[in-house]
Amino acid sequence: MGIVAAIGVLSPFPFYIWLWYWPQSWVNLCGKGRNPSKVMAYVAHVLKLIQFSSLYSVSSFHSPPPLYFWPLFAFGQFLNFRVFQLLGEAGTYYGGRFGKTIPWVTEFPFGVIKDPQYVGSIMSLLACHSWVPFHYILMWSLGYVFMMHMESKEDPSTRAKPLN
Repeated sequence: MGIVAAIGVLSPFPFYIWLWYWPQSWVNLCGKGRNPSKVMAYVAHVLKLIQFSSLYSVSSFHSPPPLYFWPLFAFGQFLNFRVFQLLGEAGTYYGGRFGKTIPWVTEFPFGVIKDPQYVGSIMSLLACHSWVPFHYILMWSLGYVFMMHMESKEDPSTRAKPLN
């Protein structure tokens, strides 16, 4: 089960890499009249389900959560929620890569936390350490670290300008 779980945990990252580097191929695949960000969101949710199922398959819920679980998990999920609230579906799911103009956001957590969505996700994963073998959390987290690095290489001149 270990190798299958590892593949499941890492499964979304090739998809995101493909869309980041070759966004036009995704737009073409989605076809005219379909929102590529919305289709990406659907695929991402299926991949997230595979990730969670993979973690669940190697988890052991033998004890109650440690004290740090609830605040770490809650704040991580708050960051994820807040990013989606501020960026919307198009901003969260590569709309800028697909040709949409996404306004530059500076409200919290942006400007305070670099890559708040990924940081929130890593926090949520770390909160689950008492139940999930650490190497799965590490693999998933390293996937996010890779995504942060990859996305930081974007040419800032192609980004939307801050709102005045």
